Amino acid sequence: MAPIARLRTVAIDCPDPRALARFYAAVAGGTPEDDDPDWVVLMLPGGPRLAFQLAPEYTPPEWPRADRNSQQIHLDFDAGSTWEEVEAAQEQVLGLGARLLHAEDKEDFRVYADPAGHPFCLCRIDPPRRLTDWR
Repeated sequence: MAPIARLRTVAIDCPDPRALARFYAAVAGGTPEDDDPDWVVLMLPGGPRLAFQLAPEYTPPEWPRADRNSQQIHLDFDAGSTWEEVEAAQEQVLGLGARLLHAEDKEDFRVYADPAGHPFCLCRIDPPRRLTDWR
């Protein structure tokens, strides 16, 4: 099926667009375009744009609740194929102001809150398989 449109931007409400754009630039790369303090755009390398929109009455999601003030959307980041790589990424995002919300040994992801309280995940990805592994 042919697409109707191409994803351009994921917009995220927050109380401080510049600060949250800097956080995600440190996590995923790119340079925030912050000419407008109420709408800051971050061009992700090889991906869509993230935009951070001022929401003066913003209330952070209550992860993992779904009955009120749910997360509505979250971002997943590939953090590497080993737990050592995920641990290194975790130390970096915690150093940037993220908070660990959920980590289970049996799961291939960990859930964090960004400085504005939005949930996001660092995921352990399986290493690419060689064609010979399928035979």
